[in-house]
Amino acid sequence: MEPSGDPSPGTSRCGLGAEEHEGSEPRERRRGVAAGEGRWFCGCREAPVPVVLRGGGPRLSADTFPVLFDPDGRLVRESYFRKLIFKQGGVDPSIRKDVWKFLFGMYPCSSTTRERKVLALERYVRYKMMKCRWQTLMPDSRRMRVDEADTELYEAALAYQQRGSGCNLKGQEVDLSEENTEQVSFIELQAKFYVDRQKINVHELHEAIRIIDKDVPRTERVLDYYQNDGVINLMVLRDILITFAAFHPDVSYVQGMNDLVSRFLEVLDSEVDAYWCSAFYFEKISYDFKEEGLMRKIRLEEQLLKELDLQLYAHLLRDGMNGLTFCHRWLLLGFQREFEHSDAIRLFEILSSHHLELNSLEAESARHSERMTHFQRAEGKIRPELPSTNNDYTFELFICAAILLEKKELLLKCSDEVELVQFTNSLQGTLNLDRVLERAEQAFFNYCDKSVLDCFKKLCAEEKKKSFFKFKLMDLFS
Repeated sequence: MEPSGDPSPGTSRCGLGAEEHEGSEPRERRRGVAAGEGRWFCGCREAPVPVVLRGGGPRLSADTFPVLFDPDGRLVRESYFRKLIFKQGGVDPSIRKDVWKFLFGMYPCSSTTRERKVLALERYVRYKMMKCRWQTLMPDSRRMRVDEADTELYEAALAYQQRGSGCNLKGQEVDLSEENTEQVSFIELQAKFYVDRQKINVHELHEAIRIIDKDVPRTERVLDYYQNDGVINLMVLRDILITFAAFHPDVSYVQGMNDLVSRFLEVLDSEVDAYWCSAFYFEKISYDFKEEGLMRKIRLEEQLLKELDLQLYAHLLRDGMNGLTFCHRWLLLGFQREFEHSDAIRLFEILSSHHLELNSLEAESARHSERMTHFQRAEGKIRPELPSTNNDYTFELFICAAILLEKKELLLKCSDEVELVQFTNSLQGTLNLDRVLERAEQAFFNYCDKSVLDCFKKLCAEEKKKSFFKFKLMDLFS
């Protein structure tokens, strides 16, 4: 069964009202811009603000989500599913746990309900064996090393060890009934084969655990999830991080992972599900945890800022400012601490939907519309071609640029790297998500339009050269 009312590319985050369908205001706005409305911005006209409407409307809801599945339980409209998350500004908290399992790849969208039951059992058995493997190799590392001055955490670590953390997995419900014994035995055999053939470097893992034990207590313990009896969830977080490091030695553990896994654990409230969703997510961004990957992303952000605001770019990259390295935490943690907590989770969902990227249909539609506008203005004399865009400019880079542009006046007052760091720290929990998203989308479509404009400028210059050559040639033979 397919959901009705599939929104057009101009749909807003405030729902699927009639005014937001095809031929509605967002499209008319873009037509207005093409006709000459709006102001010039870095060589192209800036769309009137906002690019799309948004407001306090419904997110991907408990009513909408079930409609996306066929009778066998397959999520048959993945692109529409991702579009809803992006356009409607995230997911209703009541279904967030189920949605994330698809959004982050724990369950393939093509899987049936029956297949997911088997997958859940496989994930459970394999994780449990993986966790027991490193605990057997390194029994002294089962208990978290905690400063005794932190009484609450010290007692929680002691209680967690005493209850047998390797046997009890938080929040996991799987079918281990007698009727399922044969299937469970087969899955256990497969998992044992996988786990046993994985080599664990005890020395490297010991070093990773040392860093993990320092970072876990620094995780956002102000969250309700870690308050009072919930402090024991930090022990669960630690086990997830160590298990990942043990079986992914190429990545191991990098500072910042604790905050990202904490997000999965808080939402899913399941040790096994949080591990697998984190593992699939880290597989996609593992390069960003390496120094060269992080520097590459910062360089891309600098290039994008140069496209969007040359004045701010020149100021931040002058001597003594150290470029945009102060943005590295934003990009590594997905802006986790710059927004209020619930908004940070919404943004994480929006970015993970990967709906609005430069290689998406949305971007191509915008570029095509702009190409046709310039083609008509040129009366068909200049052939529209595909403009050159840097598809490495992901939407998270536009979010980062939007924050920089919104705080441009403050940034221009910063005179050195120390003041930049102070500025960054002052932003924690203060940014307005809807306003930043609005500016990021505006910058995104401005970039698309500018790439078309640059392409036509190049073509116009080539046409002038050809015309001049033809004129000279005719003059020579006249």
